[in-house]
Amino acid sequence: METKLRALIVDDEYPAREELRYLLRTFEEVEVVGEAADAAEALKLIESINYDVCFIDIKMPGRSGLDLVKEISRGPNHPAVVFVTAYPDHAVDAFDLDAADYLVKPFDEARLTRALERILERGTQESHPAVAGASSEQDFDKIAVPGHDRTVLLDVKDVVYAVAANGYSHLVTASGRHLVSQSLLELERRLGERGFFRAHRAYLINLSKAKEIVPDFAGALQVVMENDDRVPVSRRQARALKSFLGL
Repeated sequence: METKLRALIVDDEYPAREELRYLLRTFEEVEVVGEAADAAEALKLIESINYDVCFIDIKMPGRSGLDLVKEISRGPNHPAVVFVTAYPDHAVDAFDLDAADYLVKPFDEARLTRALERILERGTQESHPAVAGASSEQDFDKIAVPGHDRTVLLDVKDVVYAVAANGYSHLVTASGRHLVSQSLLELERRLGERGFFRAHRAYLINLSKAKEIVPDFAGALQVVMENDDRVPVSRRQARALKSFLGL
């Protein structure tokens, strides 16, 4: 591509910045044009340069990477964000902030490649929305599930629910679990108008596959699916679910 993605690396650990910078050098589509050791330094750089993507550590001294992203997302044309961290338990929080991806240290080159592919795909959709919309409509009833020697096209209607899996998602069907590359947020955007409901930060359920709604021991709600799995409903989403079902 003629114009490279301008990247900023934000991490308080120099070895981590160095490793990521080294890996990104192998991608001709990306040019690292800035580094910061904390949120304050990153904000100054972001104010002066229009970055296309920021690789941001979550746990840093002072303001966290999550706080940093909340601030920069308020501005116009903010960069895509890829969180990098040694703590995979923060994945759900990261995708709630519309992160393009989430990488766990030590870095895996294949996961980094997928993260950059997602960012490039987003750019294509924003530049050519009519083309992107037509494509999503054409394959809306199928989800591609890559395997060892073939790719299975899974019917959307067969999905009971989806659960977040470190930047990917597991689709649960009657035949088992299927790992797909889309994040839960990406699936929600695609399936939200097809009867799928974000019951929890980590769960997206197919309401046509729900059997019962029951309280749990803490007084919150759970949805019993047709395969008898119980999916938690966050307190924030419980009201929305009741309203949707007319309860």
